[in-house]
Amino acid sequence: MPEGDTVWQSARRLHGALADKVLTRSDLRVPKYATADLTGRRVLDVTPRGKHLLTRIEGGLTLHSHLRMDGSWKVYAENQRWTGGPTHQIRAILANADRAAVGYRLPVLELLRTTDEHKAVGHLGPDLLGPDWNPETALANLLQDPARPLGEALLDQRNLAGIGNVYKSELCFLLGATPWLPVGALPADRAAQLPALAKKLLEVNRDRPVRSTTGRRGQDLFVYGRAPRPCLRCHTSIRVADQGDGSRERPTYWCPTCQTGPAPTPQRRAPSATHPRTSRRTTN
Repeated sequence: MPEGDTVWQSARRLHGALADKVLTRSDLRVPKYATADLTGRRVLDVTPRGKHLLTRIEGGLTLHSHLRMDGSWKVYAENQRWTGGPTHQIRAILANADRAAVGYRLPVLELLRTTDEHKAVGHLGPDLLGPDWNPETALANLLQDPARPLGEALLDQRNLAGIGNVYKSELCFLLGATPWLPVGALPADRAAQLPALAKKLLEVNRDRPVRSTTGRRGQDLFVYGRAPRPCLRCHTSIRVADQGDGSRERPTYWCPTCQTGPAPTPQRRAPSATHPRTSRRTTN
């Protein structure tokens, strides 16, 4: 599931493959930009901003993309077979003499003037993995609506950029609060820890192929995707229920013993045989 650390990894791979090289092929397979041709232009850099990717191109242009749930950018060597999905799922191709970057299932793809990047990412709060990170601003943003459930506030990219559904559940567990606890009810000492803890989780995982919040091999996550298995701390069955983020309901996991605060009823029935594949990530 692409979150800030995964997007950071994608940006690093794309930057390594494309930066300071001239495009020999460009193909943007969305109707609005179907005739756009970036061939002959040099890629300047690829920068992550929260969950967004900004590919800056010679001539004052930026290709803005967002992975959301299922999108991905894959990098292939010359003559290497493309394996990211069927051809009809390709939304973008940027290639030079040595590498091809192929964007699959990209729900957001737009070509902007670099001077207009703020139209795509200007609404975002401080980036947990970016040079603009400011823990005081992030905490103030989270607390500006004290009645809002903690989980919803963490997912709101206007508060701080980079947290997705996995880190939301894991952060709430580490803070000892259910995702439905009003953010203003979070004890002051734990609220003060929140920005640094969130940053630490993303920073330690941005270089890992397997996301981990526990430090335990084979037990990568505390709660996300683990219902109804026992909590790694207290052995109570992990619970799962849906929680909105302002746009859609998302499966949310918590331990009813280790985490205090309100919880929804009725609760979603947890899958018995399978659980979301959340920690393992591709590296190409």
